[in-house]
Parts: sequence; structure tokens; C-alpha cells
Amino acid sequence: MNLPIYIAWRYLLAKKSQNAINIISGISVAGVAVGTMALITVLSVFNGFDSIVKSLYNSYDPELKISIAEGKTFDPGMYPFEEIRKHPSVEHYSEVLEENALLRYSDKQHIATVKGVDEQFHKVTGVDSMMVEGEYSLWEGTRPKAVVGLGVAYHLAIGLNFLNPINIYILKRSGNISMNPERAINRRFIFPSGMFSIEQEINSRYLLVPLSFARDLLQYTTEVSAIEIKLREGVDKDLAQQEIKAILGDEFLVKNRNEQNELFYRIMKSEKWAIFFILSFILVIASFNIIGSLTMLILDKRRDIDTLDSLGASAALIKRIFLLEGWMISMTGAVIGIILGSLISWLQAEFGLIKLSGSGSFIIDAYPVVFQFQDVVMVFFTVLGIGFLASWLPVRYLARNYRLNQI
Repeated sequence: MNLPIYIAWRYLLAKKSQNAINIISGISVAGVAVGTMALITVLSVFNGFDSIVKSLYNSYDPELKISIAEGKTFDPGMYPFEEIRKHPSVEHYSEVLEENALLRYSDKQHIATVKGVDEQFHKVTGVDSMMVEGEYSLWEGTRPKAVVGLGVAYHLAIGLNFLNPINIYILKRSGNISMNPERAINRRFIFPSGMFSIEQEINSRYLLVPLSFARDLLQYTTEVSAIEIKLREGVDKDLAQQEIKAILGDEFLVKNRNEQNELFYRIMKSEKWAIFFILSFILVIASFNIIGSLTMLILDKRRDIDTLDSLGASAALIKRIFLLEGWMISMTGAVIGIILGSLISWLQAEFGLIKLSGSGSFIIDAYPVVFQFQDVVMVFFTVLGIGFLASWLPVRYLARNYRLNQI
């Protein structure tokens, strides 16, 4: 065994002449372990919430969304979209048309986005699996029906009684200035068939209607605002995105799910890093115990230092012994903390021990946990880095009194 490691290991395990040193060393290990455990646990819970939110968005957002780079709508017949429809990576292909509108139900009003969708839309997004009342149905015979976001239904106090329709008001695209504002507004009514619940922003924003109904309301014929695509299982999604971009050229934007919600995912990532740095700062404070432990150990082992110096040990070797001693304290705490944090995360994931307050209003009743190995690696090396700095300070500044300042 390497001599500095051997001596440092003996110092770590051997009983010191002053019992206070043993206590401080134990406190140092415990502080690092608790901080490491907190990092692993909190990051795992954050990963759990991140996974839940992404899964909710994935129930509405398509894998690929194609929109025109300039303007609001386009006619798919004027571009090579038939080639996109027949692309070997494409499983389902849906045309959508959306526009903001004023909704009125009885005496209540709400601004929402009317989204016209075709018969393939639920296969592209999976929105039909998120119904909470009624059913996902856009037609009853030849009569169009609407599927309403739960937030829209709440604002308008919509009930599935099929007695009162939802009135939709939207400005005419070719409306002329008139003394009578009624002439500048298109008005249609539609009955709701069901309500979906995905995520608060989506729930409070969207009203899904048949594509032909939306085109009639918005005075379009074949135009759409976007093409939404579901890819086949097992295909390379990045490659498929690049191939579709190459077919359409620069006139169109082809976005994956991350790019469709770029700001949201960037915020989520920033929040995770913020949590990581805050808890790492707490670890830095906890590691101050290592400075005190090593300082007292150097004072306690001053005779050993003189003996090693007399035997010809270099100043670098003696410094390395105490540096490794502090590093071993950090490593011991890190390993214990990782084991405890992993155990807590597993127990929470399996049994849901810690419940969410007011869980009846959430889609889950306990804190979600997703354990990721890269988090363990990141935390472990962060703890070792903090431990190295905490060990280097007392060795660098206090060892000068024992002739170890000759490096």
C-alpha cells in the first residue's frame, strides 16, 4: 500500500490522544454524509417532478411539429408534404389549424385558442387518454363537437348537459370597417363532448374542434397552421427530424418536443442547477468541520511529524498524509451519504412514504422520485472537490509551524 495512504488510513481509524478529535472527525463525516444524502434525495425528487411534467406535455405535444417560418398559415398542397406523409419514419400525420377566440357559455366569457384537428390528432398526441369527463369525440353523426380543456371548462362553468352550446367569436380575416361591429365578427356555436386534463396552461388554453369547423370559422379552405407528426417506434428521431428539414427547406421550422417548449425545459434545467449549487454551498459549510478536525489532528500528531521528518520523509509526503486524511473523511461521508440517499430514493419510489399535502388535487399522491446514476457521479466528485479544498487549507496554512512549508 502507498505509504501516505497507509498512514492516513491509520490516522483515520486509530484512536486519538484527545477524544475531542474523534468526535470532531465523526461530526465531519456525518455532516458530509447528510449533505450528500440531501443532494441525492432532492435531485431524485426533482427528476421525478421533471419526468411527470414532461410526460404530461408529451400527452399533448407531438414528437415533431412543422410550422411555416414566416406567417401563420400555409397550404400543404403547395409543398412536398405528401412526401413527408409517406416518409418511412412517420407513423401518424395530423393537420391542425388554431387561432385565439372569445368563448361564451351562458353568461361567462373566456379567451382561449380554438384548435381545429383532424381524425389523426389523438393518435399523434394521445390526448384521448387524458379525458376526465365525457369522451374524446369530435363528431356526432354530421354534427361537430368540441373537446374542452378542464381549465376552459372551469372558467366557463361548462357542463356536459348538451343543452347549452359554446359560442365562439372571432374577427373576420377580411372584415371591413363598419359602424356595425357584428359584421366584423364570425360567430359559431358547438356543443362539448368531453373534457381533458393535461397541464394547467394547456387546460386553460385549448378548445379542440374538427378541422373543417375551424376552417369554416376562420374563413380558410385548405390552409393549416401546423403539421404534427408521430414517429415510428425505434427510429432515430434526430435523423428523421433532419431528413424532414432537408425535404422542406428553410421555409419551414421542424421542432421536436424539447424545441417546442424550449423556454420551459430551460427553466426546469436552470432550477435543477440552482438547487444543486444551493445544496453544494450547504456542503461547503458542513465541510468546515474537516478544517477543524485536520487542524486538531496536526496539533495532536506533531511528534509523529518530527519523527517522520527525522527519518527523511519529504515535506511533500508529510503534507500528502494529512491531505489524504481530510480527503478520506470526505470520501467516507460521500459514500455513506450516497448509500443513504439512494436507499431513501428507492423507498420513496417503491412505497411513496412521503405524501403530497392536498394530494387529492394532484395526479400523484406522493413525491415522485427518479434516480439517475449521473447525479450520483456528479455529487460524488463535487463532494471530493469540496473535501480537497477543506483539507488543503489547514495543511497549507497550519503545517508551516512544523517545517512543512518547503514545497
